[in-house]
Amino acid sequence: MKVHFISVGGSVMHQLAIALKHKGYTVTGTDDEIFEPSRSNLQREGLLPEKMGWQPGLISADMDAVILGMHAKADNPEILRAKELGLTIYSFPEYIYRESREKTRVVVGGSHGKTTTTSMIMHVLKNTGKDFDYLVGAALEGFGQSVKITNAPVIVCEGDEYPASVIEKRPKFHFLFPHIAILTGIAWDHINVFPTFPFYLEQFIIFINKIEKGGTLIYNETDPVLKELVENNRREDISYQPYHIPTHTIENGKTTVTIDGVSGPLKVFGDHNLLNLFAAQKACAALGVSAKDFISSIGSFTGAAKRLELIASGTSTNVYRDFAHAPSKVKATIDAVKQQYPNRKLIGILELHTYSSLNEKFMSEYKGAMDKVDSGIVFYSNHALELKGMPLLPKEKVLEGFDKKGLMVMNDKQELWDWLQKQSYTDTNLVLMSSGNYDGLDMLGFAREITKA
Repeated sequence: MKVHFISVGGSVMHQLAIALKHKGYTVTGTDDEIFEPSRSNLQREGLLPEKMGWQPGLISADMDAVILGMHAKADNPEILRAKELGLTIYSFPEYIYRESREKTRVVVGGSHGKTTTTSMIMHVLKNTGKDFDYLVGAALEGFGQSVKITNAPVIVCEGDEYPASVIEKRPKFHFLFPHIAILTGIAWDHINVFPTFPFYLEQFIIFINKIEKGGTLIYNETDPVLKELVENNRREDISYQPYHIPTHTIENGKTTVTIDGVSGPLKVFGDHNLLNLFAAQKACAALGVSAKDFISSIGSFTGAAKRLELIASGTSTNVYRDFAHAPSKVKATIDAVKQQYPNRKLIGILELHTYSSLNEKFMSEYKGAMDKVDSGIVFYSNHALELKGMPLLPKEKVLEGFDKKGLMVMNDKQELWDWLQKQSYTDTNLVLMSSGNYDGLDMLGFAREITKA
């Protein structure tokens, strides 16, 4: 097989390129810029382009596939050359399906919890000795890659609802055709792509209709929007397995879960993680993993990178970071930490960084999201707004949207840094929520400093 990647430097694209090289394919790729860690990863595998920029001369008629990343524009000269030669151009998920047509496909969709649920399934399958491929959107302990493509009989995929490519605008998870599907919940997101909630909801109806005949849909019955959607769509030729928060106890900041009469301690916590865990258990059961083996394996799961990740810990202080940016994710993260440590002060710092979160019209969706913090700051940089070509976001609109007494709004990183330095962190948990980097502030170093014994 001879495969070429247009925009090979993407965080997941470059991982697929490496995976296909390991499978024995001839792989080439180009990009106009490649950042770390993609650059070093590609260089180590001998896949880093000799020069940056688009090179239509590399596109040849004997190529079996051209795989297109999100970064490339529609008028990319390599796309035009591939079309001229009549080559098949795949988006990332379309190619994943091509490689997995003979496999049992497990796809995890939903507005939140996709990465964690996918990671939990992967962790358990690995610990129980199952042979499987995978696609996940974050680094996971014990897995060197975020994409693996071999001749394994099963593939576990995180199913994103974002568009597949610049020439294929439909959501990624519409192309994976699962035998076992999971929907974790529905909360409006990506408003730059899905400007209305009904339009966003329609994508999940389509996903349900993409499940293979005779397949299974595992869904979060505690989400009323999702429950109503499932109960009113495609009942005749797939089976349904609802899930909820499983039986559990919390003692001294430690959670123990019980499923099918089997109990075991966990390293993760929070209602959202318990929901993710129960969904993962049902998927693993469908793949032949017993409840006993699942509980034994999941006990060592520490979470995916930046998903309620404990980045520093002291005698009476924990610092967590989370990718949370959508309202439902922010609320779930804050609620989880407060529930686990009800007697500790909770400081929450949320950075607005995505198109949706920086949109004035979206602010009302955040109402109640940070209600349980004792001290809270919403931070956003004007630089991020400029990069996205968005208008200035008035602080008063942010305050109005969150509707939280005492909440502070800052858009100057020095002001945020000074405030953080002045706080006491005794008997306190600090939660850092962002898909950005706080305009360059060294939050990891700060976390280590305040938790020193």
